[in-house]
Amino acid sequence: MVGAAATSVKQAKRRKYENLDSSFIFVPFRVETLGPRGPEARALYKELSKRVIESTGDARAGSYLGQRISLAIQRANAANILGNVPCCGGFEDVLDFI
Repeated sequence: MVGAAATSVKQAKRRKYENLDSSFIFVPFRVETLGPRGPEARALYKELSKRVIESTGDARAGSYLGQRISLAIQRANAANILGNVPCCGGFEDVLDFI
């Protein structure tokens, strides 16, 4: 089921931070690598985009925020792949791994 892994992690995060001081707002921002953002993530992204646009006056600021999030996910994916590839081979080993 699409989103099942992220939903499970989201629930675990909610339990972990359920005793967080009420002066904080906790939003589990779940994003699957090849799948959807969760509803909380979409709502938070929409709100943050709106605020960034208001504070900068740049209508493109929301898009820039989305691009930064996408790049962060791509970097994490690359680090994950490179961290699991055998270190002694050449580029061919990377292609065999993927």
